[in-house]
Amino acid sequence: MMEKAKQHLLFESGNELAAFAAKQINYHVMGYYPITPSTQIAEYLDEMRVRGEHDIALVPAEGEHSAAGICYGAATGGGRVFNATSANGLLYALEQLPVQSGTRMPMVLNLACRTVSGPLSIKGDHSDLMYTLNTGWLIFFATTPQEVYDLNITALRIAEQVRLPAIVAFDGFFTSHQKQNAQVFTDDRAVRDFVGEPTGNGVLDVEHPITVGSYMNEPDLLNNKYQLHLAMEKAREVIPAVFAEYRALSSRTLSPITTCLAEDADLLLVVLGSAYHTARSAAMKLREQGKRVGVVTLGVLRPFPADELAEACKNAHTVIVADRQDSYGAGGGNLSLELRAALQAAGASTRVLSRVFGLGGRDFFERDALALFAECERQDAPKLDYLGKQAGDTDFHPPAYFAPIREQDASGLTLCREEGGGLTVKGATVRETLARPKRLAPGHGACPGCGIPVNVNLLLRGIEGNVVLLFQTGCGMVVTTAYPSTAFKVPYVHNLFQNGAATLAGLVTLYHQKRARGELPEGDITFVMVSGDGGMDIGMGSALATALRGDRLILFEYDNGGYMNTGYQLSYSTPMGAKSATSHLGEHGFGKRFFHKDMPRIMAATGMPYVATAAESNPNDFIKKAAKAQYYAKNGGTAYLKCLSACPLNWGDVPSTERRVIAAAVDSCYFPLYEVERGITTLNYDPEQSGKKRPVTDFLGMMGRTRHLTGEGYGEVARAIQDEVDRRFRRLQLLSAHPEL
Repeated sequence: MMEKAKQHLLFESGNELAAFAAKQINYHVMGYYPITPSTQIAEYLDEMRVRGEHDIALVPAEGEHSAAGICYGAATGGGRVFNATSANGLLYALEQLPVQSGTRMPMVLNLACRTVSGPLSIKGDHSDLMYTLNTGWLIFFATTPQEVYDLNITALRIAEQVRLPAIVAFDGFFTSHQKQNAQVFTDDRAVRDFVGEPTGNGVLDVEHPITVGSYMNEPDLLNNKYQLHLAMEKAREVIPAVFAEYRALSSRTLSPITTCLAEDADLLLVVLGSAYHTARSAAMKLREQGKRVGVVTLGVLRPFPADELAEACKNAHTVIVADRQDSYGAGGGNLSLELRAALQAAGASTRVLSRVFGLGGRDFFERDALALFAECERQDAPKLDYLGKQAGDTDFHPPAYFAPIREQDASGLTLCREEGGGLTVKGATVRETLARPKRLAPGHGACPGCGIPVNVNLLLRGIEGNVVLLFQTGCGMVVTTAYPSTAFKVPYVHNLFQNGAATLAGLVTLYHQKRARGELPEGDITFVMVSGDGGMDIGMGSALATALRGDRLILFEYDNGGYMNTGYQLSYSTPMGAKSATSHLGEHGFGKRFFHKDMPRIMAATGMPYVATAAESNPNDFIKKAAKAQYYAKNGGTAYLKCLSACPLNWGDVPSTERRVIAAAVDSCYFPLYEVERGITTLNYDPEQSGKKRPVTDFLGMMGRTRHLTGEGYGEVARAIQDEVDRRFRRLQLLSAHPEL
């Protein structure tokens, strides 16, 4: 029997306690990609890393699919592996989950549950978690921050014992962000002794080479899945045993199911997650009124505790199951469906009602739980319903916020045409384009000094005629389209980070098909995808494929140098040395550890007809390049235009100075202005020739996120950045001077 270990009190959130448990375990590797509301877990681990509290290798992926691949790769080498995600991030990685379980590679994934888009919502429900039920992963569910901590420790032990990966799920923004008192082990060694030492080196054991992930036919695949089934069944025995050991160590009880007043209840409410505690409070009030009601929740979803759950519910007259998701067309959420199956197998005749609640993070109050219990008493209650729904007005027609911008209203100002073997652009100045109506209205919610609306409007100044916009997820999308209003005066589509270019390519293909068939009226449309906030990290593959196909559209990137819409974590375009929520400063960290990505050169390597960089500090150049981008998108294929976009909130500078900050980036050659037109590079502005060349620390020193690089102790990093900026600029000078290169 284990002896109780010393503990102390912390006042922390579920995310903080997940990170704290990971630190105490001291995993080998965490592959991650930031997504709200799970992002804080990686942030807290990075803070602890720079303080020297653990030596977990934190690997920032360019998307959740790759983060899952990083984790799987580390697991094949016998590593202890950790990850955290939410919502669409989980779905993007979903095809990797059966790979991990099918090859029996244990790890722990924290899931801060959140609404799956679309429409886009970042609030919490369980629609993401339910996609994982058939992936072969162990699934635990925490109702409190304390349980997040406890389950992170026990899940690893169980996962390694049965050789299956495990999910620790909890409610996004409720359990993930709300702070509560929690007991944690004072000595990390107590945790490490409990989980035990990692064993085996997998594919890193070169003396005993193995093959992981063989190609299989029937019956081998059948046997593989049968063995996975056996492992899950073994977990039914292992879970209670590990929970019992953990109780001896911590004095806290974990259980596959937890009940409150359920033993003699006529009416039962079954609910997952943090809502359980609200339901308990309601049940206690009803008990005082003489009503025999109770509440049940599950701490384990896989393996599903069917026998225990049926035993807890079979004597009740009515059970109402509250699901934070719906399995559309199946007659209820997944929990209600599985409870019905469990009761049927047990021979119980209990009436089961299904109620969908709390979607999109809608709060669950005591009055809601009381309403659910009242539903149980209704003999005519429908089997499936939504709590708190509104039918809506089917005759409602949303008002037009703006008059449509007709083609003639936005044409005739900029002339871009072939002349003398090249393109000439006339009328592409700030003054000459003042008459063009703005496609983006001033009624948006961007932060003061945000560069996104400035840059989008500069881009659209140079574009003639009709425009259809697609925005990837990011600040630019969030601040302009808060339902039911919009800041756009032109047609607009949104899709997720990783698929924006492909989505717009599909729309462009349809447009040309309809034009060819005579199904559209006369006129022309320019299609523009707007990306930023790291969208050209996770969405780079989609954008490159679009460029390689030559789909006739403009890819416009506002580069604000980070994942700003999730609270500023490092992106691949963040300056080296910059501090962010995932690249902290400390004794063991100097900020982001690798150079910023040169996306224009990557795009130019596709051979696309037009690539350019632009800056609000040089507006006439910006508008001219937008006009050229439109020409090539209509006549030559895909065009790519990138600008540096200010983010005062996360850059740590003053909104009124942003244009000067952007100018410093240009003059220091950190963000050079050039274009690659039909393979020929032209440097549009050379600060060396104009006598305006500045050291890169002038630019970095203007922002709080990089100001430390101008001080003592960071000289080596600053020199490395200057050398890389100079190297890239010298290359551009050579390319510009020698068109054949």
